[in-house]
Amino acid sequence: MLMRHPWKTDIAPSSITPESVWQGRRKFLRSATLAPLAVGTPSIALATPSNDPIGPALLASRNAKWSADEPANSWRDITSYNNFYEFGTGKGDPEKYAHRMQLTPWAVKIDGAVRNPMTLDTDSLRKLAPLEERVYRLRCVEAWSLVIPWIGYPLSHLLKHVEPTEDAKYVVFTTALQPDSMPGVRQPILDWPYVEGLRMDEAMHPLTLLTFGLYGHELPAQNGAPLRIVIPWKYGFKSGKSLARIHLQREQPTTSWMRAAPQEYGFYANVNPDVPHPRWSQATERRIGTGFFASRIPTQPFNGYEKDVAGLYRGMDLRRNF
Repeated sequence: MLMRHPWKTDIAPSSITPESVWQGRRKFLRSATLAPLAVGTPSIALATPSNDPIGPALLASRNAKWSADEPANSWRDITSYNNFYEFGTGKGDPEKYAHRMQLTPWAVKIDGAVRNPMTLDTDSLRKLAPLEERVYRLRCVEAWSLVIPWIGYPLSHLLKHVEPTEDAKYVVFTTALQPDSMPGVRQPILDWPYVEGLRMDEAMHPLTLLTFGLYGHELPAQNGAPLRIVIPWKYGFKSGKSLARIHLQREQPTTSWMRAAPQEYGFYANVNPDVPHPRWSQATERRIGTGFFASRIPTQPFNGYEKDVAGLYRGMDLRRNF
């Protein structure tokens, strides 16, 4: 049974005021100012840097069952403090550089151990299932955290659509590689492109979200536009951004961080306050937006989703399978 922590609030997800509402006036004024400039815009669209929600709204119904009972961070918190090493290792580098990424045209290949391989553009992927808004906790392996209102649908909808075969034991996610737009890939930080993966039962779990937006708008480039995966009970690096390929296979993949530092980053990467990183404790975390000197909060097993996902790992030694 999960214990309720004293730092958690009693604010229901339904009481969170969407940032799109209070940003509405600024968005309207900005749109009115920029509208004359839209004439003659090239057909190749690029992400646009902004501190406010921009772009078409994504209509989605709130799924209270799978939403955390904590207030979401602000749009500014979520879009200005990111790890996206393709654009640099600084937390502000993605916001500074990711607008260079080409977002249309965009296609995702879904292949491997499937009976119905396909390549789909972003619009086709969005239409495969109704979009939902879910407020998820995000816990970084660096011991900081956010609460984010994502928009998407369970990855299982897409996987069922391509009909996995009996050889489909793992799902591998590959991030797009755009060297001209991504200054970080010029550095030998990782073996590019970025690769992550899940066991098939993890990928099929209803919490695993194929994600297209946040705060009622399309994903900003620095947060993984035009689509990403979100697995809220795992450290954030498991949630691959700007996906170009989803591949199903029999063998467990060697992911990017496993290849770079296998003594520090395992395949599972489940949030576990009892298993420290070799260089720091995971027992507590710092919530972004509360101020650098704010009290740290206790880290929850599986990031607070223990009752929903612990059964996936029954009988496993989670210290060895970190």
